[in-house]
Amino acid sequence: MADLKRGVSVVIPAHNEAPTIAEVVRACAENTPDLVEVIVVDDGSTDATSELAAAAGADVLRLEQNRGKGFALQRGIDRAQGDILLFIDADGQDDPTEIPLLIAAFRPGIDIVLGSRFIGHFRPGAITRLNYYGTRFITGSVNALFGIHVTDPLAGFRAVRTSVFDTIRLEAKGYDIEVDVLLRVVKNGGGVAEVPASRSARPHGTSGLSSIKDGTLILFRAASIRFSRTPRAVQPLAPTMTPVAVPEPASNPDRRV
Repeated sequence: MADLKRGVSVVIPAHNEAPTIAEVVRACAENTPDLVEVIVVDDGSTDATSELAAAAGADVLRLEQNRGKGFALQRGIDRAQGDILLFIDADGQDDPTEIPLLIAAFRPGIDIVLGSRFIGHFRPGAITRLNYYGTRFITGSVNALFGIHVTDPLAGFRAVRTSVFDTIRLEAKGYDIEVDVLLRVVKNGGGVAEVPASRSARPHGTSGLSSIKDGTLILFRAASIRFSRTPRAVQPLAPTMTPVAVPEPASNPDRRV
């Protein structure tokens, strides 16, 4: 990583997200306090994702082959210069206007802030019933394994202090990257906070996430971190922050899954 670290770097992994990437980039630039840069890691897209992201003002890192979300995020982490990294998906399901809530949640002892959909809300069509209950099961398993209490360990919308990546070694290449980052921070004694976040329906295309295959991979990753030789954190996990209220939209969102 670069020696000069200041402000917030937004890192967006993207694979064939041409319909949404430009708007996500612009919205992140408009809503991120102390912005240093918006980095889009184009994970081997076959559409115009790179070109549209660059035209919207992003610093684009293009991978020639599709290597997976975790691999892409790690390349973005290596490139970023900010002292806080803000991760957000490129598909338009996360709300960039909520970025200030995540950044404001940092205080001494907090190393990672999760934008939790489970203390926020799902808008209509944002999640399938299978994924909802699958995520609940994974959440319970992670909390039991590590003796913590988080509500959304799979949240891709999150902010992390850059300094933590100097003390952990990530291994995930796919959708297990979220638990890889979170649980290595936890095991290293880092503090975690959560703020409410909203999740919208995907405006185009379909997710590449496989509920069974990737759910199994995520559980395997969590267990492998828990039972690895690296000692568990000797200091207690910082308590979850009091949730920051997110204004409800004009019409009450349908919370059905």
